[in-house]
Amino acid sequence: MSANKTASKAPAAASRGPAADKNESAKSSTKSVTTKKTATRTLPPPLTAEPEAELGSPIRQFHVVGIGASAGGLEALEELLGAMPDDTGAAFMVVSHQHPGHTSLLPDLLGKCTEMPVAEAKDGDRLMPNHVYVSPPGGHLAVIHGVLHLMAGPKDEMPPLPIDFLFRALAQDQKEYAICIVLSGTGSDGTLGLKAVKGEAGMAMAQEIHSARYAGMPASAVATSMVDYILPPSAMPTQLIAYTRAMATHGPTSGNRAAVSLPPDLKTTMQKIFILIRARTSHDFSSYKLSTMRRRIERRMTVHEILDADQYVAMLQENPHEIDILFKELLIGVTRFFRDPEVWEELVTKGLTKLLAAREENDTFRAWVPGCSSGEEAYTIAILLRECMLKLGKSFDFQIFATDLDTEAIQVARTGLYPSGIAADVPARFIKRYFINEDGAYRIRKEIREMVVFAEQNVIKDPPFTKLDLLSCRNLLIYINTPLQKRLFPIFHYALKQDGLLVLGPSETVGGGQDMFETIDMKWKLFRRKESATVRGLPDSPAQSVGGQGIRLPLTSYAPPHRPVNIASQLEKLLLGRFAPPSVIVNDRGDIIYIHGRTGSYLEPPTGRPSINIHSMARQGLKVELASAMRQALAHDEEIVREHVRVKTNGDYEYVDVSVFKIREPESVRGLLLVSFRLTPPPQEDAPGKKPSKGGHGTPSRVQELELEVQYTRESLQTTVEELETSNEELKSSNEELQSTNEEMQSSNEELETSKEEMQSLNEELTTVNAEVQSKLGDLSLANDDMQNLLNSTHIATIFLDVDLKIKRYTEQARKLISLIPGDVGRPLGDLTSTLHYSSFESDAAEVLATLATKELQVDTTDSGWFLMRMTPYRTAGNVIDGVVITFVDLDETKRAQNAAGVLLQSIFDTLRDPAIVLDADLRVIKANATFCRIFSADPKRTEGQLVYDIGDGEWDVPTLRKLLEDIIPQKSVFRDFDVSATLPNIGVRTFRLNARQLERETGLPGLILLIMADVTDEH
Repeated sequence: MSANKTASKAPAAASRGPAADKNESAKSSTKSVTTKKTATRTLPPPLTAEPEAELGSPIRQFHVVGIGASAGGLEALEELLGAMPDDTGAAFMVVSHQHPGHTSLLPDLLGKCTEMPVAEAKDGDRLMPNHVYVSPPGGHLAVIHGVLHLMAGPKDEMPPLPIDFLFRALAQDQKEYAICIVLSGTGSDGTLGLKAVKGEAGMAMAQEIHSARYAGMPASAVATSMVDYILPPSAMPTQLIAYTRAMATHGPTSGNRAAVSLPPDLKTTMQKIFILIRARTSHDFSSYKLSTMRRRIERRMTVHEILDADQYVAMLQENPHEIDILFKELLIGVTRFFRDPEVWEELVTKGLTKLLAAREENDTFRAWVPGCSSGEEAYTIAILLRECMLKLGKSFDFQIFATDLDTEAIQVARTGLYPSGIAADVPARFIKRYFINEDGAYRIRKEIREMVVFAEQNVIKDPPFTKLDLLSCRNLLIYINTPLQKRLFPIFHYALKQDGLLVLGPSETVGGGQDMFETIDMKWKLFRRKESATVRGLPDSPAQSVGGQGIRLPLTSYAPPHRPVNIASQLEKLLLGRFAPPSVIVNDRGDIIYIHGRTGSYLEPPTGRPSINIHSMARQGLKVELASAMRQALAHDEEIVREHVRVKTNGDYEYVDVSVFKIREPESVRGLLLVSFRLTPPPQEDAPGKKPSKGGHGTPSRVQELELEVQYTRESLQTTVEELETSNEELKSSNEELQSTNEEMQSSNEELETSKEEMQSLNEELTTVNAEVQSKLGDLSLANDDMQNLLNSTHIATIFLDVDLKIKRYTEQARKLISLIPGDVGRPLGDLTSTLHYSSFESDAAEVLATLATKELQVDTTDSGWFLMRMTPYRTAGNVIDGVVITFVDLDETKRAQNAAGVLLQSIFDTLRDPAIVLDADLRVIKANATFCRIFSADPKRTEGQLVYDIGDGEWDVPTLRKLLEDIIPQKSVFRDFDVSATLPNIGVRTFRLNARQLERETGLPGLILLIMADVTDEH
C-alpha cells in the first residue's frame, strides 16, 4: 500500500492535537501484521566513497525516525512496522536493550512485518529513505551527516542507555527532521533523548500507556509533557505520514531549506500570536528572536496539519489549551547536567577556586541561574561549589537562586528527581556522592537540594537578585533579540559584585557589554565584572512602576528616549505645513534644536562661553516676554502670542510679534516648542517722523538746582547700586550655599534611590525565598496530615514526651486513657490523671529515656480494659534522643478471645485422663485438673497457690525433680518420662511418669509450666 493511499484513509486532522481521540486514531490507521516469506534484505552499500557522501554534505532531504523499545517491545515494533507503508520517504532506526554478545534475531523478525528492507546497521551505512536499520547488541548507534556509526559500549554489560544516545545524536544531526518514538519498556531510557529532539524542534511520539506491556518508558516520556502524539503502535504510521506531509508543505525553517508558509507580513501574524500568549500567560515573547519563535510556531502548525497561519491564530483564540502547549514549546530549555564539561572545568579552575580561596570562613556565596529550566544547571553549580569548598577545607554558606518562567519545570527542579539517563552526563563519583537511586531514577541529596532556591521569575521584567558572586545564563540570551540583550547586560552588571563571574552559553557573547565585563576565557564564554564609568546603579528596567502603583510598564516604555536621525527633515515638514516666519525649535529648557530663517535680528551669540540657549541669545527687550510666553505655552498647552515687543537691534529698535507653540505631532518631536518671530509696524505714538513735544527753558539757577538734583540722584543711585551689588553678592553666596546643599541633597537622594533599588531587589529575593518556604510548608503540612491520619486510623493511643517527660503531642485515642486537653501540651506527665492501674508510669518513662531500652507490658484500666503499653526512645533524623514515645494497643478483643480460649482449654484440661497441673515461675499451682484432684484427694481451692513440693505429704519434693522444674523457664527446657513413686491415700503406692514443658504466652505475660503425670504403676 502506498503512503498516499494510507494517508487518504486517515480522518481529517486539521485541528487534532496531542490529546486527540486515540480510539479514532487507532481505527483510522489499523493494518494487520502479515508474515512474509522474504528473508532479511541487504541494504545498499555505503556511499561514503562518493563525493556527496563526504563529511559536511548537507543531506537532510527526508525524515529520520528513531524507535526505542525494551521489554515487551517486539510486539509493539511488529505492530508499528506492520502498519507502516513502504514508501513513507523516511528512514527508520530501531534500538532495543540487548546484551553484548547476544545474537540478535530482531532484523529477521521485523523483516517479516514490512516490505521495507530491514538489516542490522553497520559502520558507514548511509541513511536511505524507506529502509529500516536495526542497532546491533552491545553498542551505541549514532548518526552524523546522515551516516551511521557504531560506538562501542561497555564490555560485558548492556550499554547503559542506548535509546537516549541515539535520540540525542539524531537531534544534533537531523534537527527538525528528527522524529523519535518511545515504545514499551521498563525504566526511563529515551526520556532525555526525547527532550533533545524537542529542543531541536523535532517531533516525538509515545505508545499509549495502557497498550504497552511494560509502561515504564512510555510513562516516563509522557511525564515530560513534550510528547506530540500518544497513540497505540498501529495508529502511529497514519499520524507520522500526516506530520511529514504537513511539514513538506510548510517546509523547514533553517539552513538552505525551502520557504515556509507563514505570510509575507510575518511580524504582524506573529505579533497576534504573541498577544494571545501574553493575554493567557502574562509573558511577552515579542522581543524573542523571530526565527526561533517562527520555527516553534510552524512545528505546532505541522502537528495540527494547519497550512495557513491565520487559521492557526483562529485556533489559538478558540482553544486556550493550545496556547498553553505553544507557551511550553517556546520555553523548551536545552539543558542537562554538566552540559559542555569543559566550561565547568574552566569555571572551577579560573574562577570559583580563586574566588572562594579569597573569601573568609563562613562567608555567603550567592549565585543566580536565570532560565534554569528543570534545574540541572543549578544543581551542577551547587555540586561544583561543594566540591571546591571540600577541596579548600573551608566552610561557606551557599545561596543559589534558580528562576524560570515555566512553573512545571520549577516543580520538577524542586522535586530533584531525574531519569537514570543522567548517568551518561554526571561523573560516576558525583552520582555516588550526591544522588540517591530511587526505583531506577536519581534524586538529588538533601545537602545539595537545600543549597538551591527555585522560583518562578521573569528576568526581563522582574527585579534582579543582587550582590551575586556568580551569574550563569546559558539558556536565555540565544533566544532573544539584540536590543533586549543590550538591556540585560547592564542588569547583570548591576547584580554582580565587583569581580563577580558571568557564565554564558557557547553561542553567546557580551556584545555591547564589553565595557562592563572583562574576558576570562573567550572560547568557553567566562567573564568577570569590572567597574565601568558608563554604568551606575540599576539600569532602566521593566520593574519600574507608574504612579507608585506597581504597574509593570510595557517592554518598550522603559527604553531610553530615542530621536530619529532625520529629525531635521521631520521639523522641515512641520514648518512647511505651517506659515512659518523666522523660527527656532527649542526644548522645555530653551536649548535650540533647529533654526529656520534669518533670526539674527532677534537672537545673537552671547559674550563669554558659547551657548545655544534661546534665553541667553535673546536680544535686549525680548528676554522677559519670551520667557513668559514659553512658560505659558508649556503650562497651558496652547499657542501664546506677544504683540509689539520692542527689540533693540543694530543700534535701533524694531517691533516684533512673538508666538510660542507646543508641538504635538509627529511623535519624534512631540513636546518641543516652536518660537516664531514676525516683524510688525511700531505703535502710532512711536511712528517715525513724529516730532517730540517741546519743553520750557528754566533759569540758570534753576538749571543749577536741577544739575545738583541730578548729581544727588546719581550719587544716590550709585549708592543704591552698590548696596544692590552687595546684596547680590550676599544672595549669590547664599545661592551657592543652597546650591551646595542642593547637591548634597541630590547625592543623598541618589543614595536613597540606590537603597530603594537594593530594597526592591531584596524584597524580590525574600519573595522568592518565601515561595520556596511556602512550597516546603505545603509539603510539610501534607506530610503532617498524612501522619496524623495514619496515627488516627491505627486506633493506637500515642503520646509523645520530650526529654523532660512533658507532653509534646498526642493522638485522639490517648484522651480515653489520660485526661488530656490541648492546653496540657507542655505539662509534665506526672501531673495528669489516668484510668490506668499503673503506678510506675512516670518512673518507667524516665528509665526508658535513661537506658534507651524499650519497655513493654500489659496494663489494665479502671473500666476493666486491657492495653499493651510500649515505651520507646524518640530518635530524630540526626539520631538524637529527643524524648519518649508511648503507645497503647487495645487488648480487649484479645483478652476476650483469650478468655474464650481459656474456657475451652479448661474444658479440655479437665477431660484429660491423666493428672495435670499448671505451675507459675515460682512453681506454685495455678490450675489442677479434675483427675489430679480425684486421684490425690485434693481440694481445688486449697491446692491452687501451693508449692508443688508441698502437695500431699511432700512426695514431689525430689531434688532431681526440683532441678528439672526450676530450669524449664530460665532455659526454656523440657523434660520427659521422669518417674516418681508416691504413697497415696486409699490407693497405696503408685508410680507416675512426669512430663513437663513451658507454655508459650504473649509478650509481657509471666511464664507458666504444664506438668502431666501418667500412672505407670502397672508397667513396673
